[in-house]
Amino acid sequence: MDWKHAINEAAARIEGHAQVTPVMTSDALWDRPVELKLEQLQHTGSFKARGAFNTLLAGPVPEAGVVAASGGNHGAAVAHAATRLGFGAQIFVPEMAGPSKIALIERTGAALTVVPGEYANALEAARAYEASTGAMQVHAYDAPATVAGQGTLTREWEQQGLEADTLLIAVGGGGLIAGALAWLQGARKVVAVEPETSCALSAALEAGEAVDVEVSGVAANALGARRIGGICFELAQAHLGESVRVTDASITEAQRALWQAHRLLVEPAGATALAALRSGAYMPAPGERVAVLLCGGNIAPDPLG
Repeated sequence: MDWKHAINEAAARIEGHAQVTPVMTSDALWDRPVELKLEQLQHTGSFKARGAFNTLLAGPVPEAGVVAASGGNHGAAVAHAATRLGFGAQIFVPEMAGPSKIALIERTGAALTVVPGEYANALEAARAYEASTGAMQVHAYDAPATVAGQGTLTREWEQQGLEADTLLIAVGGGGLIAGALAWLQGARKVVAVEPETSCALSAALEAGEAVDVEVSGVAANALGARRIGGICFELAQAHLGESVRVTDASITEAQRALWQAHRLLVEPAGATALAALRSGAYMPAPGERVAVLLCGGNIAPDPLG
């Protein structure tokens, strides 16, 4: 697949629908300056709006509308995009999504079903709905249109003057990092950062194939994919620089540091990439310039209700 072409097309397609999110450089988070991309300021509080808009605008969307399974952020993004574009949407989320993300989806006006269990259980319910209604499935991470949409983030970041040699990116199912790998194709080093208790990508790389993993921990409602996406796994085998894991304690410490230093409020998934740098899970070489992607801001419980 010509990923560069697909991502350029996606960028043109979603222009005016997705936000251009700001960037900044921090001298307060590590012993060297760190470039940050503030994607938690995207519509519905995460990068997911990019892939959602790209998928729906690439069309056609059937009369039955769209259906999506989500740990929370993807569902909110699909619900928002569908509502903005005038399509019906049915969203399935697991109970572990939590009340804050469930309320975020409810506010879009889309139909919502909360499923017992985890993301895999919500996906099963969404597939059953797709089969019975003819609705279009909008996959959270393992579909070309989703990956191309997420790839617009890294393309945008480079256009904003990204200088870093290395990008640290949190991984759940792999759509976000797949988009970065698809755009960069080795031009910069990309480091995958996963919680120790939700690590589908590193487990797959160790096994040489996608495998099921158990998921838990503070970031599980955003990064808790049981199995890595096939697109991500293929791109990671070709272009990934390194994969590291971080503890829940280091994730919450990174959340706290972002708030204390810059008044940036992010959810655990949004702080996971920074946790690798602050904890030493990733050790840059002398002179290596590093950038961190803050991917989501839907903290729970909602601090302002």
